[in-house]
Amino acid sequence: MFYYADEFNISWHPTLRAMWSPKGQQVMIPTPMQPTRRYGLGAVNWHAGETLVITRHHKRRREVAELLQALLDHHRDKTVYVAWGNASTHEDEEVEAVLRGAAGRLVLLYLPTYSPWLKPIEMLWRQFRREVTPCELVDTLQDLLAATRAFFDRCNNTPDKVRTIIGAHPT
Repeated sequence: MFYYADEFNISWHPTLRAMWSPKGQQVMIPTPMQPTRRYGLGAVNWHAGETLVITRHHKRRREVAELLQALLDHHRDKTVYVAWGNASTHEDEEVEAVLRGAAGRLVLLYLPTYSPWLKPIEMLWRQFRREVTPCELVDTLQDLLAATRAFFDRCNNTPDKVRTIIGAHPT
């Protein structure tokens, strides 16, 4: 199984983008006083278009190790290849512990730092922002997290669409 993995921010501030409004009238978009954030850590299967995403309060080494373990648990009898950035959170004793525990079933491929063009999962995060937080503020952070979960549930129900978003072609 070949996955691209990365982290993304889930911010209560709406994603601002171009939108229609009557000529001479400005659209007002409410925003909360302080940004409230959660973080998503996720992976997309390049061949199948399947996603595996967890949301957490932080995106530290512990959460990164948790994502890797979730991938291994999802594919109990297969080798899992993960291509991801060269972030400092991707290398430490917690990640190493998951690697040792996988007994050769987990292979990590490190991409250059700050190279989003090499990570197709970035396109999925962009689509997430387009669909979930475009120019509107949800009532609560829990509503935003529910919308996040619903987006990735829809993704897993339409893997061909996900493969199109990330640029994977039929094999």
